[in-house]
Amino acid sequence: MTQDLNVLGLPLVACSLDPLTGFTRNGCCGEHEDDAGKHTVCVQMTAEFLAFSKAQGNDLSTPRPEWGFDGLKPGDRWCLCEARWTEALTAGKAPKVIMAATHESILEHVSLETLVNFSLDYSRH
Repeated sequence: MTQDLNVLGLPLVACSLDPLTGFTRNGCCGEHEDDAGKHTVCVQMTAEFLAFSKAQGNDLSTPRPEWGFDGLKPGDRWCLCEARWTEALTAGKAPKVIMAATHESILEHVSLETLVNFSLDYSRH
């Protein structure tokens, strides 16, 4: 079994244990063969992004107890679909990325430089 790497080429770290995130709800934004949405981008939620996502048909803020989902609020960290993050980027609504917890596969769609510009945990000095 190979270890998942983050966008910095280092071992992937957990995105969030509270709320518990990840496609398999293990706290990590790793790749999984059954994850068609590729929930591999660890982000910190903002009110602006939550409203954007809801307007796009993916309401992440409303609790869904039948799914064990309490709803997200600004400041929560969550494994987001690559396509939703890039869509939000294009719309100027992208939330900040936690690079150490974002899977390297996003680099197939977004440059490292772009991720650095939207990063919470990495700077270029």
